[in-house]
Amino acid sequence: MRYPGAMLQIPVAFKDQSHDDAPASRRFRTLFISDVHLGTRGCQADLFLNFLRDNDAETIYLVGDIVDGWRMRSSWFWPQAHNDVVQKLLRKARKGTRMIYIPGNHDEFLRDYYGTHFGGIEVMETAIHEAADGNKFLVIHGDVFDVIVRNARWLAYFGDWAYDFAIFANRYFNWFRRKCGFTYWSLSKWAKHKVKNAVNFIGEFEQAVALEARKQNVEGVICGHIHHATIHDLYGTRYMNCGDWVESCTALAEHYDGTFELLTLTIPEASPLPVPAGHAKGVPVPA
Repeated sequence: MRYPGAMLQIPVAFKDQSHDDAPASRRFRTLFISDVHLGTRGCQADLFLNFLRDNDAETIYLVGDIVDGWRMRSSWFWPQAHNDVVQKLLRKARKGTRMIYIPGNHDEFLRDYYGTHFGGIEVMETAIHEAADGNKFLVIHGDVFDVIVRNARWLAYFGDWAYDFAIFANRYFNWFRRKCGFTYWSLSKWAKHKVKNAVNFIGEFEQAVALEARKQNVEGVICGHIHHATIHDLYGTRYMNCGDWVESCTALAEHYDGTFELLTLTIPEASPLPVPAGHAKGVPVPA
């Protein structure tokens, strides 16, 4: 069964394809992608670009925080790989893929452009996605359900700094692990699941988003924001989170029979890098 909670492991060694829609590409009915954070050092742009080369869909939802405007306001980081990702998305839109962009809090500058099109990409506040089996799902980034982002912006920025530090420490931690013959292990993920407040925040966030889906009389919700990829029915409706492309490198896919599946890549071991710029998810702890 692909659902619930199915996780498909995709090998990192992708074929180098020079154009979209290559014969070897896996094709889905719909792909949902969130929290890429282009413009930050923590963004796994190379892996995401390979994912876009090897996977395609009739419709792609960009579920917020694709570009990190928060980080770019304080420092500029835009290597060629980040530009290549933008060009790849625009190329897919030109070739007929319906592309829907739902801005998040980090790319909130796009919220002034609801209802407009950029290079074939539609900008929308929220969307109702109808799956192949007729079930409907609310698609939303999710930051509007984050009380810290809404009511304590300074604390959200502190959370951004804390996440940056966790990613920075994680790089060096895994460099030492590799030298000792161990595999990659996420320090920041471990901290998130061990810190009680963070665990409580995730549960409260998921419950609030699921409640909104019930209010709108849909089958479930598809969101991002908290960098925690999952599919479950814990709160009386189907909750699906796309995850992120900073650490977990995940996307949500809808197959042609209406079933959903989480796709994930394993992050390769990395040498220490300069302090990476990460993401605030409204939690003053590493997330």
